[in-house]
This record gives sequence, structure tokens and C-alpha cells, in this order.
Amino acid sequence: MVKDRFHQIVKTALIRDGWNVTHDPLQIKVGGVDMEIDLGAERLLAAERGDEAIAVESKSFLASASAISEFHTALGQFINYRAALRREDPERVL
Repeated sequence: MVKDRFHQIVKTALIRDGWNVTHDPLQIKVGGVDMEIDLGAERLLAAERGDEAIAVESKSFLASASAISEFHTALGQFINYRAALRREDPERVL
């Protein structure tokens, strides 16, 4: 997997914001299809709320010949990842 240009910057920002990066990448398998989301992270919230889990996919559109095509590809990934998370890890927010 080739990491996005800003992968490490996003990871560092999450850690500085109090997130514990638990997966790099977060792997999900749905219907025989393997998917990899850039990062999985968790952090402890106030005792009454428990913990919070997220999945983060970073994208840059800087060097693309067709930013709109890249946007549609990213949107498709988002839709697929969101559906996979809802099925396999419903507590995690994309």
C-alpha cells in the first residue's frame, strides 16, 4: 500500500490530539474483499461516555492531472469504507 503524501502528518496530528493509533493500516474484510483504511485510532473520553474509535483515510489532490476524477475515486472509497465499517466495526466512525 502506498501511503498518501500527508499520512505521517495526519498520524502525528492525531497523536498530539490525544488519539492512540491502534492500526496503521486498519484492515477490514467484507464479503471476501480486503480493504485497508490508512489509520485506526481510539481515545478515552469522559468516564460516562466510554471510548471513541475512528478510522482515518488521508487523501491529497495536489499532483493529480484530474482532481475531479481523484475526488470521485476518494468518494467511492469513502462510501465503501463506511459500509464496511457499519457492518464489521459499527462503533468506529470514518
